[in-house]
Amino acid sequence: MTIAGFIAALESSKYVLIFAGSYLEGTVVMLATGALWHARLVDFWPSYLALILGDILSDTMWYFIGRIGARPFLLRWGAYFNATPEVVEKIERRFNQYHTSILIVSKLTMGFGFAVATLMTAGLMRVPFSRYFMINLIGGFIWVFALMATGYYFGNILEAVPHQLQIIVGIGGFVLAIVALRYASKKLATMDW
Repeated sequence: MTIAGFIAALESSKYVLIFAGSYLEGTVVMLATGALWHARLVDFWPSYLALILGDILSDTMWYFIGRIGARPFLLRWGAYFNATPEVVEKIERRFNQYHTSILIVSKLTMGFGFAVATLMTAGLMRVPFSRYFMINLIGGFIWVFALMATGYYFGNILEAVPHQLQIIVGIGGFVLAIVALRYASKKLATMDW
């Protein structure tokens, strides 16, 4: 495959790649997509919807990992990091009391670094999935737009980068995404469900 053919393949699958990037690493991809929107390399609506779909499916995956696997994990390994049954019960009471606020704040701040833990805790604590889904969907619309707008606003930085370097970075990002997908699929295949 020639470089021109490779670039054409990337161009034809850009929204699928945006979706996959959002699923794997949302924040950075959302900012980058805003910069690509600024450079008129992607259209707003298909990008926005691909980002939201990737984000909400990723959040749903973490919820179900928490719902299905967190309790057995904590029962077996929790004592090693001070997650005793008493601590889990205390967290459960607080989380059940304030789960709506916790989920909203977590979504709009990406959890201050604890987003995955918060999403898994929602599953562990059996927050009703319909409530969880709606909170994350509404928060996702706001969060994705805010990050895309930030990327768009600072998108003029991309214009200062030489075109050849943009191509190299794009190809490198694509290769990195493929490696990450293969790694994730191998890890999922070897997990004991």
